[in-house]
Parts: sequence; C-alpha cells; structure tokens
Amino acid sequence: MTRTTTPVLVTGGAGFIGSHLCEALIARGEYVLCVDNLMTGSLDNLVDFMRHPRFEFRRHDITEPLALEVSAIYNLACPASPVDYQRDPVHTLKTCVQGALNMLELARNCNVPILQASTSEVYGDPLQHPQVESYWGNVNPIGPRSCYDEGKRCAETLFYDYHRMYGVDTRVIRIFNTYGPRMQVGDGRVVSNFIVSALKDMPLTIYGDGQQTRSFCYVDDLVRLIIACMDNENRHGAPINAGNPEEYTMLELADLVRELVGGNSSLTHLALPEDDPKKRKPDIEQARVVLDWEPEVSVRDGLARTRDYFRTVLARKPSKEESLPEIREFAHA
Repeated sequence: MTRTTTPVLVTGGAGFIGSHLCEALIARGEYVLCVDNLMTGSLDNLVDFMRHPRFEFRRHDITEPLALEVSAIYNLACPASPVDYQRDPVHTLKTCVQGALNMLELARNCNVPILQASTSEVYGDPLQHPQVESYWGNVNPIGPRSCYDEGKRCAETLFYDYHRMYGVDTRVIRIFNTYGPRMQVGDGRVVSNFIVSALKDMPLTIYGDGQQTRSFCYVDDLVRLIIACMDNENRHGAPINAGNPEEYTMLELADLVRELVGGNSSLTHLALPEDDPKKRKPDIEQARVVLDWEPEVSVRDGLARTRDYFRTVLARKPSKEESLPEIREFAHA
C-alpha cells in the first residue's frame, strides 16, 4: 500500500514489537514517526535505523494528547510484561485507557485508520480452549494483573464505540506471547528468562508444576499480521487473534531451551503467581481467512534466533544509545 509523505505513527515504537514494526514499515517505503516515553522501550532497539531519512523519533507519553498530521496509527504503547506493567499499575491503566482515547481522537481528527495492539490477556484465565475471538474471557477485575487485563479490555470497548459513534476506521488484534530479538534481558517473560538463565548456566525458574501452557509467536510473523491487518481496507470487524498455535507446557519449553543453549542449567520451582493463566492457545482461523496469514517461523527456529541475539547482548558492554542523536519531545498539550 503506497502512502504520501505524511507519516505513519507508531506509538510504543521503541519497544520490542514496536521497533520491529517501525523497521518493517521503513523497509516498504513508509515515513515513520515513532513515539515512545521510554519507560520500557529502549533507544538501543532503534539504533539500526535511527538516522534513516524516513524515520523520526519523538519522546512522548500518550496519556497526554498529540496534535499532528498522520496517515495511519499503530497503537502499541503500553508495558506488556507483568514485571513492567505491575511496577506502576495506575500508569499502565492510564496508558491503556487515556492513551487509547487520545489516539482515537487523533485518528478521528485526521480521518485515518487506527490499529489497537490488544492482548490475549483479555481472555484472562480462560475456561475455553483454544481461545476464539468470540470468547468473552474469565478476568479478575481487582487482581494484580487487572491494570493490564482490564485496561486492554476497556481500550477495545473504546475502539468499537469510536467506530459506532464517529465512524473511525478501527482495527483490533489480540497479541499472544511473542518473542524474538530486542526482548529485554530482565523483562520477566518466560522466553527471555529461560534463555538468559540457560546462557548463564543458572537454574530455569518454573512456576507451579510447569504444566501451564503458552503459545509462542516469532516477532517477524506478528509484524506481518499487524501490517496485513492495517492494509486490509475492509478490516473493521471482530478482533483478530495474533499468535502461533504451537502450544508448549513450561516444562517442555524449558527442555527445548536447554537443548538449544546447552550447558548445565537445572530447574527450580516457585509458587504460581496470582491469576496466572493455566492455558493459552489462540484459534487463528480468522487470521487465516480474513488476512491470509499463517505463522512461518517454528518455535525451535525462532528460539535459536533469539538465543543468538541474547548471546550477543550478554557479551556486549557499552550501550549503543551513546551514539544516537539528541531526543526531541512533544510539548504536552
């Protein structure tokens, strides 16, 4: 899809997934404006294309309004790992809700499509398996994960209400566990935890009995789906699950990581965190039918690529941020 020089806006663009999306959009000829408050994102994620002539970075928190001209909005801004989003749950909720309102108002004012990066967490600890988009979920509204789970559910409500009331061209995807290069070393996600621990010959931590399951999508596959959803001019409709239906127990994942990394890491068990889902697997029939999308990277291959990335990160001393240009910020409206 060809656009004018008016930029595509990617909020949360310095994050793990957001930086890959920015890079993919640049590669296909887009002018990209990346906005991030850098609470969990990193300029290191942008170093390979920070000086590209069709890329611009601005530091801004989307809980504050933005006034600018854009041609499309990808709203990815929000802490996504439990460690990060529980650190400041009030700000997480504000990012989900007030941030969504601000971006929807921008989309309405510019008359452009907007995509919401929602999450499989809207299903909570699901009583239906695998999870289909029509399932309403089983979510604790007052637990330690609620700032994220309920925040994302409220954001989805806002997206559909803005479409119904104002005709805003909204698209919603529900992202399941995603992994790959540019994950943070200490973000608390299971793939990064397992790989980093194995590379350091440290024990891999299993919560509970390790029989809880997750499904893991490589980041390149997810980015293809995100762009396909935005490119589909008639995409407004039900949310679309975005994930790889390959399902692993945590014990199976730990064994696979140890096989790929080598070394002598053992397993250690801790209590299961409150409200931790026991099953998580997407039904991706809608992505197949509506977007002609399938994950292409197997979990084994994706984990091997992610292992290689973390090997490089752990061996690297200085931060690449030192070589980056000065950061400009938007004035708060």
